Amino acid sequence: MTDSIPFPRGQWPELEPGWVWLCGAGPGDPGLLTLHALNALRQADVVIYDALVQKTILDWAPQAEHIYAGKRGGKPSAVQRDISLRLVDLSRAGKRVLRLKGGDPFVFGRGGEEAQTLVQHGVPVRIIPGISAGIGGLAYAGIPVTHRDVNQSVTFVTGHDQSGNTPSSLNWKAIADGSQVLVIYMGMKHVDQISRALLDAGRPGDEPCAVVCSATTDQQQVLETTLARMPADIAASGLEPPAILCVGRSVLMRQVLDWQGMMAGDPPRNTDPLGRGHPAEAS
Repeated sequence: MTDSIPFPRGQWPELEPGWVWLCGAGPGDPGLLTLHALNALRQADVVIYDALVQKTILDWAPQAEHIYAGKRGGKPSAVQRDISLRLVDLSRAGKRVLRLKGGDPFVFGRGGEEAQTLVQHGVPVRIIPGISAGIGGLAYAGIPVTHRDVNQSVTFVTGHDQSGNTPSSLNWKAIADGSQVLVIYMGMKHVDQISRALLDAGRPGDEPCAVVCSATTDQQQVLETTLARMPADIAASGLEPPAILCVGRSVLMRQVLDWQGMMAGDPPRNTDPLGRGHPAEAS
């Protein structure tokens, strides 16, 4: 099907020798790839890809060398500096280089670090955004990160820092007070500390939460729980990363917006999960 998508010469950017395009591959489903990303895949000499990039996406670049550079918490991974310098070396060798990263490269994806290294070494770069798992992954679970009856703010948080521990620089009290919905990346490993920090900061124990694992893929699993029960429920479920955690009342909207469940024949569990009646149409 992708072969039928035209890329007329002169209307789409050309990946030139010596350039590195830093591109988001989206949260998993190959259909969420952007056309700019597909255009890059068709031109690249080398694709350096991360752990969460689906093989189907790589199949769209049969002419390119595929180099794995995935980083997964708790597992042997490539050193970030080595990845960045390899991009520099490939560029200097005159290759058309596509750096393909899961989600969006600038959302907890180290894309800024890699781009900075390339620029410091005089390598020309292009940035191609992707759909972040914290938005697209939750949407596939039927959870909107914003809903006018629920929240006028959303905060994206990483569950670990460079050391692999829960970020010590985060002010959990300010985060708990300042945002109605929290979206936490890479938080499953430290869910006990995160849940306790939010409870200690005043978030209610019965606040709705969701855990979305392997978002947008055929292996997607969704756990609905509460803030107080989330660590125990995750442990009992046997779920594993990669996962997105969502804390906030927008999780309730899954009761009516679980579109994948509806496609499988399951009716909505509750068409008014917020108990506010039918909202007026936006003017």
